[in-house]
Amino acid sequence: MTGSRPHSSPLDSLRPAAFGADPSGERMARIRRSPHFADGRFVNPVAADRTPSGSMLKFLPTYFRRDERVRRAPAGPVPVHPTTIADLADPAASGLRITWMGHSSVLAEIDGRRLLFDPVWGERCSPFDFVGPKRLHPVPVPLAEVGPVDAVIISHDHYDHLDLPTVKALARAGTRFVVPLGVGAHLEHWGVSADRVTELDWHESTQVVEGLTLTATPARHFCGRGLRNTQHTLWASWVVTGPEHRIFHSGDTGYFPGFADIGAQYGPFDVTMVQIGAYSEFWPDIHMTPEEGMRAHLDLQGGVPHGFMLPIHWGTFNLAPHPWEEPAEGTLAAAHRAGATVATPRPGQPFEPAAGPRVDPWWRTVAVRPAGGWADIGDGAANGVEDDAEVILQA
Repeated sequence: MTGSRPHSSPLDSLRPAAFGADPSGERMARIRRSPHFADGRFVNPVAADRTPSGSMLKFLPTYFRRDERVRRAPAGPVPVHPTTIADLADPAASGLRITWMGHSSVLAEIDGRRLLFDPVWGERCSPFDFVGPKRLHPVPVPLAEVGPVDAVIISHDHYDHLDLPTVKALARAGTRFVVPLGVGAHLEHWGVSADRVTELDWHESTQVVEGLTLTATPARHFCGRGLRNTQHTLWASWVVTGPEHRIFHSGDTGYFPGFADIGAQYGPFDVTMVQIGAYSEFWPDIHMTPEEGMRAHLDLQGGVPHGFMLPIHWGTFNLAPHPWEEPAEGTLAAAHRAGATVATPRPGQPFEPAAGPRVDPWWRTVAVRPAGGWADIGDGAANGVEDDAEVILQA
């Protein structure tokens, strides 16, 4: 699916490599045939405003207010789990092991196969290495020590999900990529061979990884990397089904009723990895709050608590005006109200759902303590949590 980029000009030579490339040729023709492409762009399953709502004059004071700015970052070093090569080399005893690497990057070991979702190992989620959101904790494991993966799965082409340095490193290792429609143009521009890229529309599946079915499912978001966001690359959530286990990764999304449809068609899931960070009242359609994330998890599980929810898209980059720890605290509170089971491992800490429900509120050791103290999240979660304290939440 290659082809030269249309409307080239001398200015294209000044285009940063991280901007990627626009779809063209046969790839663009396939995009135009998609039932989710209309009036020259991909469209959401439910209408979504992708620009900050309300007046920017109201948003900017909120974002730059000093007392709130302090709470948007940890007050001390984030306690990254000291994962070793040996930890990841030993097969998962239960056949399913999940390692959250921070933000939306997740290593999923499922039924003998290894998948890497939205890997971002770069220092900044930005097209430039000198400006843009900088990571708040080091990567838990050097990329070279993660070990071979059977496929990399990308949810969409935003910088905090599709990282040029990481893609180039994985391309040198000959990794296979499974991505939404159009995203392959970026990958090929960065040196990934076309035969190692599989592009899917919503509800299309592939079995490029032996023993697993990978399915792109709808999400409510948007795309774009350059100055011209043409909306010619699709965004997606993902379902992975193996002989014994099934998992879901939300990518970035606002809440929409389609989660129940995904659950009915592909669920229930052993683990759902759900976006619960970088939300704001100024962009309510494209990112979920913790409460909405829990609602999505329940929808995916047929309306009843089942499996584990792993909160993602928080903790690593400062991308919204809410306090740094609020997504995790809100998720625990929502889970307690719903009777659902969540897992909150430290970045880089592998966990197997079969081991049982274990929640470690590690963020409380480094977050700016709220004026009223920490909320009681139930079942022994004390207001003061020691450095190595773990809290078992039996929902």
